[in-house]
Amino acid sequence: MGRGMGGRPGGLRGVDEDALRRQNAEAPAVPDLGRRVAALFRPYVGKIAVTALLVVIGAALGVVPPLVIERVFDEALFPPEGGVQMRLLGTLVAVIIGLYVLSAIVGVIQTWFTSNVGNRVTGDLRVKMFEHLQAMELGFFTRTKTGVIQSRLQNDVGGVSGVLTSTVTSILGNTVTVIASLVAMILIDWRLTLIAIVIMPPLVIVQRRVGQVRARIASETQQSLSELTAITQETLSVSGILLSKSFNRQRAESRRYADENANQIRLQVRQAMSGQGFFAVVHVLMASVPAVIYLVAGFIMVGDPGAITAGAIVAFTTVQARLLQPLTSLMRVALEVQTSAALFARIFEYLDLTPAITDAPDAIDVEDGPGPLGRIEFRDVTFRYPDASPDSRPTLDGVTFVAEPGQQVAFVGPSGAGKTTVLYLTPRLYEASSGQVLFAGADVRALRHESIIDHVGIVSQETYLFHATIRENLRYAKPDATDAEIEEACRQANIHHIIAGFEQGYDTVVGERGYRLSGGEKQRIAIARVLLKDPPVLLLDEATSALDTVSERIVQEALEAAARGRTTLSIAHRLSTVIDADVIHVVEAGRIVESGTHSELIARGGLYAELAAEQLASTRVLETEEAVAGELPPPDLARRRADRAPEEERAAATADVVPPATGALALPVADPVTGEVPEP
Repeated sequence: MGRGMGGRPGGLRGVDEDALRRQNAEAPAVPDLGRRVAALFRPYVGKIAVTALLVVIGAALGVVPPLVIERVFDEALFPPEGGVQMRLLGTLVAVIIGLYVLSAIVGVIQTWFTSNVGNRVTGDLRVKMFEHLQAMELGFFTRTKTGVIQSRLQNDVGGVSGVLTSTVTSILGNTVTVIASLVAMILIDWRLTLIAIVIMPPLVIVQRRVGQVRARIASETQQSLSELTAITQETLSVSGILLSKSFNRQRAESRRYADENANQIRLQVRQAMSGQGFFAVVHVLMASVPAVIYLVAGFIMVGDPGAITAGAIVAFTTVQARLLQPLTSLMRVALEVQTSAALFARIFEYLDLTPAITDAPDAIDVEDGPGPLGRIEFRDVTFRYPDASPDSRPTLDGVTFVAEPGQQVAFVGPSGAGKTTVLYLTPRLYEASSGQVLFAGADVRALRHESIIDHVGIVSQETYLFHATIRENLRYAKPDATDAEIEEACRQANIHHIIAGFEQGYDTVVGERGYRLSGGEKQRIAIARVLLKDPPVLLLDEATSALDTVSERIVQEALEAAARGRTTLSIAHRLSTVIDADVIHVVEAGRIVESGTHSELIARGGLYAELAAEQLASTRVLETEEAVAGELPPPDLARRRADRAPEEERAAATADVVPPATGALALPVADPVTGEVPEP
């Protein structure tokens, strides 16, 4: 039977309605929700009107075949004058088949219209929300779970299509089906219609209750399955296996899995058996309805033999059988409407979010700033994160400094001192609570944000690479970059010879988040990507903190090459990476407590000298300032194991080449006996 011939199931079959109502109750309140939803569909009002007409036609066509069937029995098969009327029978059969074919065609066309409109609205909304999220400030993403954002973008927006294809068409189609069926039943025989009206409500109510019970058990089963999957992922991953083996917990994990598996089996059996008794009753009642109608028809015919014909009885039972599903679906109309409203409310909640950082109407480009390009200045800057308590200590408190064009400025200090926040405020990823951040002599709030970002390159400790080729990852910074420009950037980043050693070279796929590369290789590709962008300002956020000593030295060389001629703000926990900075600012509790060169800060014996002593004590490295100055031989790049191309590594292994020890951190520290700090 075509879709237009019967009731529509709607969009909430197999759903725990109580849980859905609780979820809907948590939806945000959005003013003028109905008007705004209508505005989304307004560009497609013509197609929606055609869809509605097709739904009505399809539902109405469903009641016509039973009426034709009545004529087949009463006029063609069993006419009053006797004998089968084959010509009339052939015509009526052709009409019935034609009606089904027409209904199927209407259903196909209607599906195309609803799918086309629903998915276009979904697509428009998805792009609109994605663009809006791209415009949100960094703070929004740090305080919002990624899964929540993805759910809004995929699940909620994806559900918009179902509002038209399921909810609206279901309500309209089922309403027309019920009305048309009741009219047809009354036209066939009003007395039998009264009997059907009395019998149908209990069937609808029982079926709905059974559906709710089964949906609730299905929800519990799904939660148990999710828990079973989580246990599998936790315990059978490399890290999970290593953890369980190191603590000898394999048996305990097996018991945990077995217990949850037993719960899953119990729920599966319960789900299979739930409602079987009710369904048996419903099946008996549904099968009994025609029998009851036959019985009532018999009583009527006893009193008036010509009152009801055999064709009328067959036609009536055919129409009556079509009422159960649409009536059940219509009982969920309120919940479907409420669910659709909650879905749109969650979408508009995100679309109504106002980015905390926007351009001023008269914003200018960085090139039009009054100061030299590359000059960065903080003037008494105080900053507190938006979600911080009002009475908490600000992350930055009265920070003032200047970085001249081409100058290398480093920030060091204890964790949580506010160093990274300085880098966030420089390109206006966050807005300063008070004070001024100046870029090229202009307040960053007076500059176009895109223009600021165009002049800044950022290398963080967490390198992000796409699941794509090395070439594609590099061109993210400059889509029109030539192969020669890419290779030159990689040479400057000390990574070209590594890439050239790969079998597919620059077309090597790096894998998810670059898992096929080592930490040092990923970091150098990130540096090459920044070099390809060629910004006048470079921000380095602990770019070598996650690397081993050898990889750190190699990456540090690449960073030093990248920083030449650029204003560089760098953050480091390892002081060995900032000893050559023009200025080092020591940050503690949101304030700059010391400033100077490495030698000057060591001589003062303040916080910087303490940090240096702690690092050297922890690594047990007791080099001298003279060693750093150049008495140790420079490392042999060609012999460093961490810096070899693949074929060089194989050749070295064959030749049994042992790489020389590399130089380590070299800072003057307090004498462990006298406590005196040597003069630089």
